[in-house]
Amino acid sequence: MQTLDILARLIAFPTVSADSNLGIIDYIQSFLEARGFEVHRVMDETGLKAGLFARIGPVDKAGILLSGHTDVVPVAGQSWATDPFALVVQNGKAYGRGTTDMKGYLACVLALADRASLAKLKQPLKLAFSYDEEIGCVGIRSMLGQLAPSIGLPEMCFVGEPTMMQVAVGHKGKSGLLASCHGMAGHSAMAPDFLNALHVATDFVSALRDLQSDFAKNGRQDADYGIPYSTLHVAKISGGKALNIVPEKAEINFEFRHLAEDPPEELLGRIKAAAQRVSAHHQVRFPVADIAIETLISYPGLDTDANSAVVRRAQKLAKSAGITKVAFGTEAGYFSAHLGIPTIVCGPGSMAGQGHKPNEFVALSQLQACDAMFDQLLIEMSS
Repeated sequence: MQTLDILARLIAFPTVSADSNLGIIDYIQSFLEARGFEVHRVMDETGLKAGLFARIGPVDKAGILLSGHTDVVPVAGQSWATDPFALVVQNGKAYGRGTTDMKGYLACVLALADRASLAKLKQPLKLAFSYDEEIGCVGIRSMLGQLAPSIGLPEMCFVGEPTMMQVAVGHKGKSGLLASCHGMAGHSAMAPDFLNALHVATDFVSALRDLQSDFAKNGRQDADYGIPYSTLHVAKISGGKALNIVPEKAEINFEFRHLAEDPPEELLGRIKAAAQRVSAHHQVRFPVADIAIETLISYPGLDTDANSAVVRRAQKLAKSAGITKVAFGTEAGYFSAHLGIPTIVCGPGSMAGQGHKPNEFVALSQLQACDAMFDQLLIEMSS
């Protein structure tokens, strides 16, 4: 199977988000240019990362865009039975970091690109390969401005995150935040005379938990999700220098994931109001008390009309009458919300079952289903 040969090459590139992806980009660019694709490289500001836009076929039509990311999550601290960066195929499964998320899909896309180079296309096939998706969809945000001037906006977009080849029409948006909590340092022997920044931080965490309860009880609901409301999650609290010093500063890393119907600025406003209430409570005695909120990353949600043309076409190609929504975020929201491109998510593998886990694999039957979908797409684009 050509797809497996390509997947083996892709897995061999250890494209953890913290490292450069230029090796895999060089490979993909050479692969596509050898098959007659027009390829545009989009560098990041460091010169160590790049994405690609590519096109083959008529330039006067919109066509369809297939999109995926080249980076993978780390393997450090995970126990693998095999080398995570060497493809191993056994018992109907292909093992390796990124097989599910999402180099399996990229291999199917490149195998399609090979077949498309031999076809007489009546519509253009357009491809996007991004970087730094795993750290908050950073790369595609920087690349979007180059899509229209390089290969032109498509009629619709398929993003190939793992959905077990089901057509996904929605996911929540996300904002990653940092709360800097300020108190007053002093000797721990006289701790009550000073303001412990960790106390400010934990009071704020309690306020966030109250907000989460309100989201669950009174917030907007979408029954298509396993958790049908917007969520708040505190991931890390840090602060303090020594046991005998009252901490002057503490930091909280937290996030919210929001339904498409929940404007993120509205949720952020409520979070900042909660921070102000906590600060005001402490300022009665300690005027230095403060909580500053900074947004570190954010990406939009996806909410595609289930009756839209892109959904009907994806269902036909994937031979799947149903639709779903996924719990994880994707780059699809950027294509939809920022560029107005009708977008769905559909790809091989299971994020819940395999994503970000040791001994990650994708079932060969899933790759075959994706190849079959692309065979049908090629027939449509050539007829």
